[in-house]
Amino acid sequence: MASYLTPEDAQEYADERLNAEAWDDAVDEDGSSFGQPGTLTYKALAMATKIIDRLNYRGDKYDSGQENQFPRGTDTTVPTDIEEACFEIALALLDGIDPQLEGENLRMKSQGYANVRSTYDSDMPAPHMVAGVPSLVAWRYLVPYLRDVGMVDMLRTS
Repeated sequence: MASYLTPEDAQEYADERLNAEAWDDAVDEDGSSFGQPGTLTYKALAMATKIIDRLNYRGDKYDSGQENQFPRGTDTTVPTDIEEACFEIALALLDGIDPQLEGENLRMKSQGYANVRSTYDSDMPAPHMVAGVPSLVAWRYLVPYLRDVGMVDMLRTS
């Protein structure tokens, strides 16, 4: 699967971003094989791309045979917002956010250990977590491209 970002391009984002220690730690662990298949950075970017591609976007792919959801419409390149969302999701994954666990936690009302208790309003789950996007920052980049779920396409035939 082709990722929206190469590890080298992702490194450029990391170099300009605060609190990117999870990315830096993964790069250090990857060592000289930075960005090669099987390394943490490569896996994180590939998984981030899969998360992005599962969403429902407005319009059609630029080329119906292309592997990923972007570019779309008349665009011939992937928008910067999508690249930045890919990095932010990869960073969240490397930082230990597990979309599976977060999805299961959407149902949690209360959790406690000794004298510490957490209670969440499961009637108002965060929309980015419902969509499986582990980063609110990434979600904000993706929202403008999403199809309006309240909109219905109707075709009239005679």
